[in-house]
Amino acid sequence: MDRAVLDAYFSGDELAKALEMTVTEVGTGTATVTMPIRKMHQNGLGKAHGGAIFSLADFCFAVAANSHGQVSVAATVSINFLRPPADGILTARAVEIQRGRRLGTYDVDVTDDRGKKIAIFRGTVAIMEETLASVVAKRTTQE
Repeated sequence: MDRAVLDAYFSGDELAKALEMTVTEVGTGTATVTMPIRKMHQNGLGKAHGGAIFSLADFCFAVAANSHGQVSVAATVSINFLRPPADGILTARAVEIQRGRRLGTYDVDVTDDRGKKIAIFRGTVAIMEETLASVVAKRTTQE
């Protein structure tokens, strides 16, 4: 896994930037991403919005799946919300369950500052032939 290429690839993810997500760890098939709960992340009850939690889990899933260096895009995903989080920082941790030539499956746990699990996410990616390096090179050429 080439972390510089992975970081360059995800530098184009405007939603992750807007939601203040930070990739804190990456390994082959794994990732950890954090996101602070700010006013913009809150629902009408003043708690973290389900869409913000989903976006965190989905981004973490994407980082783990793409850590192999091949473009991998979501094919199916599901999330179960377990409890509302405490205020502070949410952490998503993705692990690879299975990866073949065309599909890969990942589990993501989202926890709050107290270490309480607030959501579980499972996603399957379709693995494309294109590499992250080629996408980054094309983007650089177009700029």
